[in-house]
Amino acid sequence: MSTPRHPTPRFPLPIATGLVLALGVLSTPMASAEPRTYEIDPDHFSIGFLTEHIGYADTLGMFLEGRGEFVYDKQARQLHSGRVEIMADSAFTNHDDRDDHLRSDDFLDAGRYPTIVFEATGLEAHSDREGTLKGDLTLLGETRPVTLEVTLNKAAAYPFGHEQHTLGLSARTTIQRSDWGMTYGVDNGLVGDEVELVLELEAIRQ
Repeated sequence: MSTPRHPTPRFPLPIATGLVLALGVLSTPMASAEPRTYEIDPDHFSIGFLTEHIGYADTLGMFLEGRGEFVYDKQARQLHSGRVEIMADSAFTNHDDRDDHLRSDDFLDAGRYPTIVFEATGLEAHSDREGTLKGDLTLLGETRPVTLEVTLNKAAAYPFGHEQHTLGLSARTTIQRSDWGMTYGVDNGLVGDEVELVLELEAIRQ
């Protein structure tokens, strides 16, 4: 099915997302030595992206729907697994036509590839609060390795509501969307190839 095109491309949106979970590893060890499952709270999961538009300014957007969980042993500082799924058709830039273009086969091809997936493969702690998260990002049916710099902001019992032990995490990375075959607007300089990904999340221990 054909999708309307803008004379000027609006921008691409590779992610990733999300991609960050598994950060719990950066917090201080707790009494339990058992691996525990942490689920990302969908109400506190922000997935943002930023990319250049014709050299004038960067376009800022978000994915509005994502979910994920990871299994982590705090005392042993071992990440056993981690997965984030992001709904491609939830791309949002506060402009309906641009968002439709993003979801088209020029960029995310959301009809054919509805889910963007990040699978964690390893976490290296640099300190009690900072580390490097490695994993595989699957976008447009292609899987490539990505590396995110992560920060543990807080690890504590939540002060209200569910009151469960919760990790507050931030992650940043920059990818080249053309590595996944998303090349629209790259050669003529209309849309930047580099996409900065920004992830902010709260993960609740189960």
